[in-house]
Formats: sequence, structure tokens, C-alpha cells
Amino acid sequence: MNKIKNAFKSVRIKLFLTLSLVILLIITFLILVNIFVFGQFYLYSKTKSLKAVYETINNYYNDSQSVDIEMELEKIAIKNNFDILIKNDQNVNIYTSNKDFFSTLGQMNEMSSRFDNIGEIIEENNKFTIKRMKDNKNGISYILLSATMDNGYLLYIRIPINSIQESVKISNNFLYLMAGFAILIAAVIVSYVTRKFTDPILELNDIAKKMANLDFSHRYQLTDADDEINNLGKSINAMSEKLEKTIKQLRNTNTELEKDIEEKSKLDEMRKSFISDVSHELKTPIALIQGYSEGLLENVNSDEESRKFYAEVILDETNKMDRLVKQLLELMKLEYGKREFNDTKFNIVELEKEVVRKSKVMLEEKQIEIKFETEDEINVLADDFYIEQVISNYITNAIKNIQEIDSQKYIKIQNDINIEENKVRIKVFNTGNNIKEENLDRIWKRFYKVDESRNRNSGGSGIGLSFVRAVMNNYNNDYGVINKENGVEFYFELPTVE
Repeated sequence: MNKIKNAFKSVRIKLFLTLSLVILLIITFLILVNIFVFGQFYLYSKTKSLKAVYETINNYYNDSQSVDIEMELEKIAIKNNFDILIKNDQNVNIYTSNKDFFSTLGQMNEMSSRFDNIGEIIEENNKFTIKRMKDNKNGISYILLSATMDNGYLLYIRIPINSIQESVKISNNFLYLMAGFAILIAAVIVSYVTRKFTDPILELNDIAKKMANLDFSHRYQLTDADDEINNLGKSINAMSEKLEKTIKQLRNTNTELEKDIEEKSKLDEMRKSFISDVSHELKTPIALIQGYSEGLLENVNSDEESRKFYAEVILDETNKMDRLVKQLLELMKLEYGKREFNDTKFNIVELEKEVVRKSKVMLEEKQIEIKFETEDEINVLADDFYIEQVISNYITNAIKNIQEIDSQKYIKIQNDINIEENKVRIKVFNTGNNIKEENLDRIWKRFYKVDESRNRNSGGSGIGLSFVRAVMNNYNNDYGVINKENGVEFYFELPTVE
């Protein structure tokens, strides 16, 4: 059993199963198109042929030159598998290519009983009517054109359409055969491709693990290849350099803060907490980067676009950490309203989904379900970087404090629009224990933690909610927390724009 489980963890098996699934999906799509679209195209083609034959026969009777009309009609009937019946203006049959067709249309009362009512009209105008009908006597479906020609004669043309079902069946059987051959070819390709990707990804994963332990001494050996893995290696190297620089800046900052602490004993505990929390805040994005790097190894079967997205997320998180350290040191500027925001119009729903996607590793680790109750697009005006940090702080806080209540364990993101005030309230709810009443106001203070321990699952850094408070106060927007029956809901508001 363990061997089977380990086999399914293999990159080669995963890639093979993925390619097989893609092939089966394509074949299934073609079969569905064959079943539902081919029939309609068949009807369109036959309808077009009926109209062309109608014009040809009408021209025969209008042409003054001598033409053996009966011979031409017989050729048309044989060539197109048509049944043709023509009546003169006295309702007398002057030509028929099929006696059964003659009998059917010769008695109109009998016709209404043999055909389903008047049939399904496909096309109709002042010259002719084309219907899809079924003969209940022999169980065959037809397309029937009935028309009055320019000379007043009545023209009926009928063609059976049951043969299309057999054509679809033959075509589907061929597609099944092609799917089998394609899967066999995919197995051969996978065995070669996986060897090419596994070794460099293992190397990248090892470097990422060392970076998670704040060891930035290793670098990925770049090659001349211009592919996604080599680009990812460049991103990992750039990230390592920036993180190393950030750590040095942090240490220098710590030294400066320690000097200030000696001079201002009143702020001693607060500044120690600040330094500790800054260091602690770096571990979460580093762990996120490690998770995405390991995800590249586990999900090498993803398409090129997905691998590029993973690399971009890793590089993006590196840049944000560099900015985050500086912005944490500017928290006092935010609290005193001295920070200028770069307000732009953006879709808050898309930003929420992006934050959730970046938190995927932590969510899967705790097996947390995410529920969205919102519209697809809600445009707001604000600084998207700071609002992303606000949403991220709320979601991270929800992940740390979530608990299973009544067999439910989930985080719900909801956007309530206030049309009259042109505002939207963004709400993040998680199942779990309520916050004590005496702590509802304290949690927004800088560095305040309900639990002084460093366990992120319960205590947290104590800076995330103070960051939310500072940003919302600068915007003069409402924010807060509400205890619910089976959990806790954090919220903030933003102005909406068209």
C-alpha cells in the first residue's frame, strides 16, 4: 500500500495522469461537439441543399428553352437522395420520384396523422417552408420543403436524416481509439521530460529551505537556457540577495532602536516588542516562499503559465518584504497621518482572491475552507498595496485563531455594498471562540497581544491590527470587530467608484 502511495507522489506519475486527463477532456469535448453540434451543422447543410434544388427546379419551369425536366428531376433525386413531388395548379400530380412520398402527400388528412402535427419549422418565407418532421409509420425523420413555384405549381422535396446518427457513432469510436494512442505516446514523453525538470527543482527547493532558516549563502547555478526554471533560479538568487540585505538593515535598525531605548526607559518594553515583532513578521512570508517552492516540486505537472505565476509570487513576496520592513518602521507616520497614499481604482474582489491564493499553503495546512459571498467586481478607490496588507492581516489573523465549531471550520469573505453612502464593507469571518469584551478595544493597540506567547497560532505579532487601525484612520473609514454566534467577524470600509 505504501509503495502505491509513494508512486502517486512521483512527479512522473502526476505528469502522466495530468496529460492523460487533458487528453481525455479534449476527446470528451470533441465527442460532445460531435453529438450536439454536428447534427445542427448537418441540418444546416441539408437545408441549404434543399433551397438550392428548389431554385434549380423553379428555373427549369421558368426557362423557355426545351429541357427534359423529368430527366433532370430524376438526376437531382438520385444524386441528393431526395424524394420529389410536383403538383400543377389543379392539384394534379405531374411528377413523383417515390410512390410512398406520392401517397403521403396525396392525402393531407392522412399526412397530419403520420407526421407529428405540423413538424418543427426550420426556415420559412413567402416562397417556401422547410420543416423537420417524423413519419410515425416507419419511424424515419425527414426534412420537408414545401413551396409554390413561380408558375403556380406545388413543389415538395423530402430527405431522410436518420443516417447522421450512424455517422456520429462511427466518429466517436474513432475518437476513442485516438485517445488510447495519445495516452501511450504521453507515457513515453513524460518519462523523458520529468528527468529534465526534477534535478533543478530539487536544487531550488533545497535553497528555499535554507533561506527559510535565514541561510542566504547558497545560490542557484544558472545555465544558458532561457526557460521558466532558469528564470525561477534568477528570482531565487535575487530574493536571497534582497532578504540578506533586508536582514542587515533590520539588524542596523535594531542597534539604533536599542540606543533609543536606553535614553527613553518609558518606551523600553514597547520597542523591544517592536523589534521582536518585525523579526517575527519576516518568518511568515519566508514560509510562504518555501511553500510555493515546494509547490513547484510537487506540481511540476502544471502548465507554463502556472509555473511562471509561482515564480512571480516568490519574487513579488521578496519585494514586498523589503518594503514591509521600511513601512513597519513608518507605522508612527501612519498613526499620525503623515503618510501619503497612492490611491488608484481597483477591483477589491480580485485583490481578496489574490490574497487568498497567496495564503493557499497555510489554508491547506489547517484544512480551512474559504467561502466567498460577493459580486464578481466591486471597484474601490484606495492604495491597493496598503489595502492588500489590511486584507492579508485579517485573513492571517483568522487562520491563526480559527477553530472547529459544530463540525464547521471555515473563513468567509463577504462584501456588503451601501449604495446610498457609496461604500463597501469588507468582512472576514472565521469560526472559533469569541474575543473577551475587555479585549475588543485593546486588540487594535500597537503591539498588544491577548496572549503574550510567541505562538503564532494563538498570540500573533500584535502589529497587524494596529496597522489596520492606522490605515483606516488615515482614510477616515470605519473598521472593527464583532463577536458572532459561532465565531468572530473583522471588517473595514472603503469608498466605491464606477
